[in-house]
Amino acid sequence: MRRKIVVALFIIVCFILQSSVFNSLAFAGIIPNLMIILTSAFGFMRGEREGLIIGFFCGLLSDIFFGSFLGFYAMVLMYIGFVNGKFSRIFYPEDIKLPIALIVTSDLSYGILCYLLMFLLRGRFHFPFYFVSVILPEALYTIVVTIFLYPIILKVNEKLEAGERRREQKFV
Repeated sequence: MRRKIVVALFIIVCFILQSSVFNSLAFAGIIPNLMIILTSAFGFMRGEREGLIIGFFCGLLSDIFFGSFLGFYAMVLMYIGFVNGKFSRIFYPEDIKLPIALIVTSDLSYGILCYLLMFLLRGRFHFPFYFVSVILPEALYTIVVTIFLYPIILKVNEKLEAGERRREQKFV
């Protein structure tokens, strides 16, 4: 129960930060995608199921407030959380290279999927321009924010896991 409350608070705080604070810190209209960071981080820390669930709720919030279609961002972030969950078997908390690589790959995939499904299908064939002016700068900005946000997510996850282990040992 404690994990669900903490994860819900993380989702709400990251959504508020992304839509308000980082919106005012935008560089050329580009803001970091905190929902990707959160979905990817919990996906490879906790597994496919948790990544899928957190991705759904992060995407649902984005759909409700910013989306044109209900369910589009939820679907994309669910897939991203699920795929990142596949890497939970090779996740080591002390190594930051894998999380950064997965978060960058997730952000690039997210940008490309959004372009393909929202722009290309409407006949807008300016992918090189979109990639250089939107997708790549967002990925770089997301990397910078990941360096500061990821250790916080990791510490909270470690504390939650330690508390869960203590509670499990009490019942054994």
